[in-house]
Amino acid sequence: MSSLSRELVFLILQFLEEEKFKESVHRLEKESGFFFNMKYFEEKVQAGEWEEVEKYLTGFTKVDDNRYSMKIFFEIRKQKYLEALDRQDKAKAVDILVTDLKVFSTFNEELYKEITQLLTLSNFRENEQLSKYGDTKTARNIMLIELKKLVEANPLFRDKLIFPTLKASRLRTLINQSLNWQHQLCKNPRSNPDIKTLFTDHTCSPSNGPVAPTPVNLQIGKPSSYTPLGAHGPFPPPAAAAASANALAGWMANASAASSVQAAVVTGSAITGPPNQVSVTKRPITPPAAPGMVDYQSLDHEQLMKRLRPSQSVEEVTYPITRQPTSWSIDDLPRKVATTLHQGAVISSLDFHPSHLTVLLVGCGNGDISLWELVSRERVVTKPFKFWDMASGSITFQAAAAAKDVVISVSRVSWSPDGSFVGVAFTKHLVHLYSCHGFNDLRQQTEIDAHNGAVNDLAFAYPNKQPCVVTCGDDKLIKVWDLNGRKLFNFEGHEAPVYSVCPHHKENIQFIFSTAVDGKIKAWLYDNIGSRVDYDAPGHGCARMLYSADGSRLFSCGTSKDGDSFLVEWNESEGAIKRTYLGFRKKSPGVVQFDTTQNHFLAVGEDGQIKFWDMDNVNMLTSTDADSGLPSTPCVKFNRDGHILAVTTADNGFKILASPVGLRYLKVNEGHAHDALRTIESLPKVSGAPAIPNVSPVSCKVERSSPVRPPAILNGADAIGKGIEKPRIVEEAVDKSKPWQLVEITDSLHCRLATMPDSADSSSKVVRLLYTNSGVGILALFSTGVQKLWKWSRNEQNPSGKACANVVPQHWQPSSGLLMSNDVSGVNLEEAFPCIALSKNDSYVMSACGGKVSLFNMMTFKVMTNFMPPPPASTFLAFHPLDNNIIAIGMEDSAIHIYNVRVDDVRSKLKGHQKRITGLAFSTNLNILVSSGADAQLCVWSIDSWERRKLVPIQIPAGKAATGDTRLQFHTDQIRLLMVHETQLAIYDASKMERIKQWVPQDGLSAPISSAAYSCNSLLVYASFCDGNIGVFDADSLRLRCRIAPSAYLSHAVLKGSQPLYPLVITTHPQEPNQLAVGLTDGSVKVIEPTESDGKWGVTSPVDNGMLSVRTMSPPTTSNHAPEPMPR
Repeated sequence: MSSLSRELVFLILQFLEEEKFKESVHRLEKESGFFFNMKYFEEKVQAGEWEEVEKYLTGFTKVDDNRYSMKIFFEIRKQKYLEALDRQDKAKAVDILVTDLKVFSTFNEELYKEITQLLTLSNFRENEQLSKYGDTKTARNIMLIELKKLVEANPLFRDKLIFPTLKASRLRTLINQSLNWQHQLCKNPRSNPDIKTLFTDHTCSPSNGPVAPTPVNLQIGKPSSYTPLGAHGPFPPPAAAAASANALAGWMANASAASSVQAAVVTGSAITGPPNQVSVTKRPITPPAAPGMVDYQSLDHEQLMKRLRPSQSVEEVTYPITRQPTSWSIDDLPRKVATTLHQGAVISSLDFHPSHLTVLLVGCGNGDISLWELVSRERVVTKPFKFWDMASGSITFQAAAAAKDVVISVSRVSWSPDGSFVGVAFTKHLVHLYSCHGFNDLRQQTEIDAHNGAVNDLAFAYPNKQPCVVTCGDDKLIKVWDLNGRKLFNFEGHEAPVYSVCPHHKENIQFIFSTAVDGKIKAWLYDNIGSRVDYDAPGHGCARMLYSADGSRLFSCGTSKDGDSFLVEWNESEGAIKRTYLGFRKKSPGVVQFDTTQNHFLAVGEDGQIKFWDMDNVNMLTSTDADSGLPSTPCVKFNRDGHILAVTTADNGFKILASPVGLRYLKVNEGHAHDALRTIESLPKVSGAPAIPNVSPVSCKVERSSPVRPPAILNGADAIGKGIEKPRIVEEAVDKSKPWQLVEITDSLHCRLATMPDSADSSSKVVRLLYTNSGVGILALFSTGVQKLWKWSRNEQNPSGKACANVVPQHWQPSSGLLMSNDVSGVNLEEAFPCIALSKNDSYVMSACGGKVSLFNMMTFKVMTNFMPPPPASTFLAFHPLDNNIIAIGMEDSAIHIYNVRVDDVRSKLKGHQKRITGLAFSTNLNILVSSGADAQLCVWSIDSWERRKLVPIQIPAGKAATGDTRLQFHTDQIRLLMVHETQLAIYDASKMERIKQWVPQDGLSAPISSAAYSCNSLLVYASFCDGNIGVFDADSLRLRCRIAPSAYLSHAVLKGSQPLYPLVITTHPQEPNQLAVGLTDGSVKVIEPTESDGKWGVTSPVDNGMLSVRTMSPPTTSNHAPEPMPR
């Protein structure tokens, strides 16, 4: 159903409610599934009308849709059962037990038995857990509280609990407007027309001459209950109507008459929706000879709504444990100072990298920009201001640049959403664009002479999927540029310098909000027609606008000329302020800055403090002065997940505030955060390189014995050269921008290690290994087809409850003792290709080992279903990132099946490889699926059409065979792709499928690669080798930073054994970037972390005479044996 049809249902619901058609109202609520009437639901629960309660619920969810739904039905049926027992109606209780509660026995047989035993008691309150059960009314009220929490937390009810805000009798008003429109089109419009029917279009009967049109007012039912259409005024003549028909509804509905409204724009919706729920364009179409009618049945709208309807994901069907709704705590806010860093100049703008959570971009008042890596507290790049090409600038610009004592400052720095570009706006005319090749490698892209005077703001946008930069300036203009500096749009209309821009989109409609220093807010489409909105910001002063992370809520914050500050949320559908936040106390000397995070919090720098608000509460939540030292209006910026907050200081530096999670990112002990404070003084600046003194510009010598000696093919070099055509085989080079020291760990004393209990089995190998998405467990698939799960618990030694090497976890099994065993009947296990995939909420795992694919419940280990029987056998599995019912299944016969689990149907069959599929990886940013095969080919497929876009052969090093598995994994930016083959590690730019980095086994790491994976933050790549070594590489350059020798994690006795022992598979923790786990050929699984004192793998240190050195961490020379590895 289209979005407009959905809104029509709400209008009908309002009409039925006004006309007191009560039964029809609730029937339509249930049948449409658009609005869950909590008040009606409460009434029926409190009345004990259980049949009606369940019937109403079935319009929105079914018992097996997800955990929340199952828990809702369970609580209702349990209450019904207890009430029957309380009435001593044993026959009814037995009927409820057999008919209604039996379905839950599949998921928890023990609980079902316990419920059954209540029949044997004369009073079920004798059961200890039910001893506090009171009377029926009290019990229902208590249960209702729980039900409301479950409904509110259930994703299937999202966007269905709040009825949209409508003016009274909105449907009647629309009909009146339609009749007025029809009356305007009459050839002979009569005054006081007689409207007798709505079944046909209105026309006036012929008369002796034309009569001036009179507004039509439709009278249905109670005319006093709605405003006569005369209050709205008659429709304009057709020509004028055509000009204003398409409007930015809401923001434009109440706009001044002077606003130009001539094109289809965004339609805001007052209905609270899920994060991905967006409004759609309403396109009135006026045929030449017919009244204008809205096209409700747009194909785009239908497809959109199909995508947006909450999917009933198979991964959520499980036993209803009591699961609390998503909650937050004040401790989630980054309030503790983790470190203070000194920039050396006034900081004017901050922005975090969109995927590297600890990489911060800083813009300064002296025109410099810097990149800081917060884990190491290092400034990795500094770019002093300079003119790139002054001669190509305008005469005005050249005159301004030549002025005496000219000072050029940074007004705004910004990353592009994919992290590929950095934009810098300056206070004199200019915008600089840099391309990013790794977060610490910025290269000049484009210099734009953008505005006369200061460029006040800059933001990236993607109109028509084309990356662009939007700028505004003192010349009262907004401009849009492509990344090569070509001007695409020029927006005029502000009467004062434009202070900020906020590009955004709703569905496929791209638009820009802008604010000026006089407080005017305007909205623009990419069409050069003019502003669609003319509103005033609170206080009529400078303000900046931001959307929440999910794009569903709009906020603005600013300061008036009198120094009064305002923070407000806007109602987009009405173009009005929805709420004004309280807590600003003093007159501010400057414009306050703000940011949003986690779709839940707002932070503002004001009065030398950072003030926090819950988005849903106008009262200030808390504040912090960050241990003092802040200016009156500090800049504030959250990182992507909101656990780290950067705040400028009064002494030309910035502080990093962190939540407990953020402190773990930064490797600062939470209990000693203040002890860990350290101020990093400015390092000498070197343009385009890290600020490190006395670095020789020539290539470094490399000892022949060093495992980092460059081979014939470049390891870690960038394939892109200035003015040089990219060769197919990358030329040899050494990255000279940063010295480093290779660390070799050869002893278990220099790392932390935990071996999973009950894992070693010489008859079985670990062939696949996964961390659970929550980070609390590890799942291993063995060559026998059996899966094992280990879980860490929360205790004093491990307060987070996450996987770690300090504590040995428990081998977890359900009380039934079931094993997760795949179907291996008739399978030759030596020739099988095991595969595994885990659902996003860890409820289900899907795996195969040469036989049918099995779907296991992770709580009970029961097989929920089997499918895809061989031949051909399944060789790789991957869940669709947007729909857990859809699975991409690589097959032994080289095909890829796009399979819908819920309906047991193969939607598409992709053919492009010549041999079995060995890897699959989805990119939501690029909307593609990349596949790899044993044929050494990579295929790119469109997710929308499942058509093949590209076929790329893997470049196998000379003398090596193109055999073996190829694995794939996307970087967190969803652009770069890690390709792993026994002969190499390679990084591809998946948007072009061009290889940009490569590393091949060499010297100390010369054995074939067995497995590799990105760290959770994509800053590292971990690789295991067939000789037992493990390499830790920098993900951007593929330079080796640490080697973990087999002696660091294997005992001396094992190393002396006759059978070669090495990791077959490696995996990384989903939240801890320095934690990895390996599955070995002897069936053992080990978790490895650096020592707590080191905190990370490999250490950057000074270079002596340009010589790369190797630091070996090994036992003292007095030790003549390797100690037994111990869990730490």
